[in-house]
Amino acid sequence: MSTLHWAGLIGLAMIAGAVVPFQSAINVNLGRGLGHPLWATLASLVVSVLVLLPIMLALRLPLPSLAFISKASLWMWTGGAFGVCFISLALVLLPKLGASGFMALALAGQVVASLLLDHFGWFGLAERQVTLPKVFGAVLLIAGVVLIQFGATPSKTLVTG
Repeated sequence: MSTLHWAGLIGLAMIAGAVVPFQSAINVNLGRGLGHPLWATLASLVVSVLVLLPIMLALRLPLPSLAFISKASLWMWTGGAFGVCFISLALVLLPKLGASGFMALALAGQVVASLLLDHFGWFGLAERQVTLPKVFGAVLLIAGVVLIQFGATPSKTLVTG
């Protein structure tokens, strides 16, 4: 792959990561307004479907294979449950940990889980050996998480009259 291609992939991955705290912060407010975080989780997922369907129709994507749907392993259908888990936990934890604290901790969890997924080649991924530099990078990231979460000054409380 060319350097320009890699730069584009890196940029897109960073955008994917950057939208997550915005989604979480917006959903926190939606959950407050709707009366419970799970209502905001549901609303987020419904909006996702409403945004995705017109895109799929515009791209004229063929319908999925019924043969695959009937034979697919159960684990292949659990991605949505993981999405619900992330969105719901973000709604509950982000106000308590702050956006930077929650995202740093979530990122640390993602890195550790990703190392395991790569190392063991789970869910059909190519095996990528965990190496000492990767472990060192994960340790540095977790150290950064500790600094972000516990090295901050206490939050200011908004006092209303």
